[in-house]
Amino acid sequence: MKRVIAIAVLVAAFTVPCHSGAQSSKDSKAAPPKLTPSESAKSFKVADDLRFDQILAEPTVKQPLSLSFDERGRLWVVQYVQYPHPAGLKVMSRDIFWRVVYDKVPPPPPHGVGSEYRGRDIISIHEDTQGTGVFDKHTVFLDGMNIVTSVARGRGGLWVLNPPYLLFYPMKDGIDAPAGDPIVHLQGFGLEDTHSCASSLRWGPDGWLYGAHGSTVSAQVTRPGVKEKPIQMIGQHMWRYHPEKKRFEIYAEGGGNAFGVEIDAQGRVYSGHNGGDTRGFHYVQGASYRKGFEKHGVLANPFSFGYFEAMKANKSQRFSHTWVLNEADGLPAQYRGKMFAVEPLSSRVMLSEVKADRSSFETKDLGGVVTSSDTWFRPVDIKAAPDGSLFVADFYEAKIAHLGHNDGVIDRDTGRIYRIAAKDAKFRKPVDLSKKTSAELVEVLKSDNRWEREIANRLLGDRKDTSVLPMLTKQLFESKGQLALETLWALNLTGGFDVALAEKTLVHPEPQVRLWTVRLLGDDHRLGDKIVGKLAEIARNEPSLYARSQYAASAKRFAASETLPVVQSLLTRDEDAGDIHVPLLLWWAIEVHCAKNRDKVLDMFRESSLWRAKIVEDTILPRLMKRFAMAGSQKDYQTCVELFKLAPETKHGNILLKGFEEAFKGRSSAGLPSELLAEIAKLGGGSVAFGVRLGKEDAMQKALATVANVKAPLPDRIELIEIFGEAKQPRCVDPLLALLSGKEPDAIKKTVLGSLQAYKDVKIAEAVVKLLPQMTGEVREVAESLLVSRHDWSQQFIAAVHDKRIAAKSVPLPTIRKLLLHKDQRIAFLVKEIWGDVKGATTEQMRKDIDRLATVVGSGKGDPYPGKKLYTAKCANCHTLHAHGGFVGPDLTVFKRDDVPNLLLHIINPNAEIREGYESSVVNTESGRTLTGIVMEKDARVVVLRTAEGQRIVLPKEDIESMAVTGISLMPEGLLDGMSDQDVRDLFAYLRSGQPLNERK
Repeated sequence: MKRVIAIAVLVAAFTVPCHSGAQSSKDSKAAPPKLTPSESAKSFKVADDLRFDQILAEPTVKQPLSLSFDERGRLWVVQYVQYPHPAGLKVMSRDIFWRVVYDKVPPPPPHGVGSEYRGRDIISIHEDTQGTGVFDKHTVFLDGMNIVTSVARGRGGLWVLNPPYLLFYPMKDGIDAPAGDPIVHLQGFGLEDTHSCASSLRWGPDGWLYGAHGSTVSAQVTRPGVKEKPIQMIGQHMWRYHPEKKRFEIYAEGGGNAFGVEIDAQGRVYSGHNGGDTRGFHYVQGASYRKGFEKHGVLANPFSFGYFEAMKANKSQRFSHTWVLNEADGLPAQYRGKMFAVEPLSSRVMLSEVKADRSSFETKDLGGVVTSSDTWFRPVDIKAAPDGSLFVADFYEAKIAHLGHNDGVIDRDTGRIYRIAAKDAKFRKPVDLSKKTSAELVEVLKSDNRWEREIANRLLGDRKDTSVLPMLTKQLFESKGQLALETLWALNLTGGFDVALAEKTLVHPEPQVRLWTVRLLGDDHRLGDKIVGKLAEIARNEPSLYARSQYAASAKRFAASETLPVVQSLLTRDEDAGDIHVPLLLWWAIEVHCAKNRDKVLDMFRESSLWRAKIVEDTILPRLMKRFAMAGSQKDYQTCVELFKLAPETKHGNILLKGFEEAFKGRSSAGLPSELLAEIAKLGGGSVAFGVRLGKEDAMQKALATVANVKAPLPDRIELIEIFGEAKQPRCVDPLLALLSGKEPDAIKKTVLGSLQAYKDVKIAEAVVKLLPQMTGEVREVAESLLVSRHDWSQQFIAAVHDKRIAAKSVPLPTIRKLLLHKDQRIAFLVKEIWGDVKGATTEQMRKDIDRLATVVGSGKGDPYPGKKLYTAKCANCHTLHAHGGFVGPDLTVFKRDDVPNLLLHIINPNAEIREGYESSVVNTESGRTLTGIVMEKDARVVVLRTAEGQRIVLPKEDIESMAVTGISLMPEGLLDGMSDQDVRDLFAYLRSGQPLNERK
């Protein structure tokens, strides 16, 4: 039978322990040996016009995690030797996402010899003293450190990101050692997962330190000794800290498992992604991005009503958590502007093209510019060097993942650093920019090398030499392009940016100067009276989409009286309605004022012409109404009334009504004020669907008639059937059951079964049990899911099996295990009597199966054509491969499918390592349902589940009694059971196929 990939195991007592450290056959039996540095250096295949030189290796460096260069051209290396567990802490527990609870929070350094908190991390400096390309001088700046992820030189010392702390070590000129104990600037970064904790510290062009925050850690960031509300981060974020202003803030929320920060020549912020089909995220200030909501937490603002996705890209294997844009001329010209991304899982460096996608970007992979036959090559960082080459940090491990590292499967004595350079590169001793005068540094801003410009600006920010302000001001208004932007940054860093200058730079001919003027003004959260009117007029006529995007992002940061005039101007730009960022940015700029300044927000909409703007119609109006309707106080409902009254045309009223209805999905609409209902009535009372939610008799009659009408459009029938499940109208039960016994399409029957789950009526189970033997395929799977969702229905189901009205052998193992969720002794007894022991295979049994099947696959030739048929029967309902299949599970096209042992690990032991976003949850409701699935959406009022059968179930939060992540994969065990050896070879022949199959000739 064609089975949807189901929830494999639902009760811990009946499962293999999740993330037990089990390894694939490749890891446990056939892992290739590690190579010496010289042997590994010969393993690389490099583009013909490039060279890939090994610069450093163990024992000089070990476990290099983060690279950076100082103003003297010296290489700073963070050696992450203490990873994964901080010294001095005891692991109390570890959850299914590898998040660890420790017994205490470690104190900040220093940790002297003998301290239990003294770790093995090292911060070292490496120098090419002769300019020959050989780093011949090595200095340990700090050792004994305890989970250090990155450093940044500047402001008179070294900034060290040492979760849970951001530290500053003062330094004296010419001395490569701390001048004293560190100053703790920030505290509260999480240590739950040192695979994804706060990392990638670097300077932004605005004088802020930027960093990444990974997906499986949390933070409560404060400044020591300061009484202030902690800034919370749950899951992935980009953050920043201003050392002089001593201000910490979230730059953007969401994204991938951020462990890398790139800032391009225009100051735009990016990070990579631990996933497929993208090279990462372009982070816009103040924006929200996709998260794995159950694993990583919901968006902080329940009224966000949207988020940005990763940058578009071609299909690609995961993952490149960090990358660099080559913005210098050290490499051949064809590489200028290209992205170089490290891929630790694939042991390569990927080259990608970057091009505009409206106000953001998209990428296209051009191929591996560096590949290796040494699978221990694990590039984890890549940085631009002073000469325009690129340096790559190689963690050098047999495996680079949570699986194993937390159980000690790690080699702390290895690590290498490489340089990507032009094939004919001539090496020279780097220029010591620290010896240049401030005036000379201003000249360096004209350099074609981004690294040189960044260092020059950072040094100007260190010195705060006001003597160069006249020189910079003159240069700003006499230059264009990149130089104008660099000069604006230098003025700001040197202390020369103020409102008076901003009035002039707002009308600078360079759009990047205009947008950065607004962004810098936003740092202090005020525009000022002189700027507000001018900026509103500029926004109305601004020709640059990039500038308009930044104006929209910055608008969120100002007071309502300053923000809304600018927002109003931007809303009139119809050409931005289809932009990737602008419409939602404008919504967020409005929403931030809806609670405390709702009158000012409404005043903006008293101008009827604004309602006809495309962004307003498409994006703002439905969200504005939904926001107040969701808040749900009487004052909020009165605001809804006023919005309806302000609508200049019926079409606008209907747009508002759509947003209002959206607010009540999965939620009772009883008790709405009569004045509000009157406004809705003027618009025809809303849709039939909304009328059903309100319990209106005429709407119910229309809905029932539509559902019963086989000639009605299928989408309309399905929508109304789904609403019957949300509205819980008892009179719907019989008509829905009638559809099950009729000749309806499977889509109708599956939807009916999903909706019937919401009702407690005993006759539902009676009818479904009776019909079950005649059901097949996906309809049967959903029917079984219904029967095991309630305790009394499960009793009827198992009784029918016991009485042989349903064949015991027709019930799949995942369904049987769901019966055990009810923890009923009678059900458990019957399960054992009918099916015997339903425990899964042990880890050892699975390991033996993996080894055996790996031998099977390698012992003969498979035929991908019958393999495709097996894939269609076994996998395609849930997984896509070569654009064929479903979307319940991950798209397999982008996976590394030539690694047979790893594929077998995930098929045989699917709970060993679960991909982000595919963790299942068990939900128990107040109404007695027990549901399993993955959380697709979650906000302040509803949770949306996607079940293994592909159903989308909306659950009001007030109906949820308990919800827990199981840590269990969607993939069932035993997927290959019953297959012959040739079947297995055929299936793997298709799984490993690089392209879609043509028809066999």
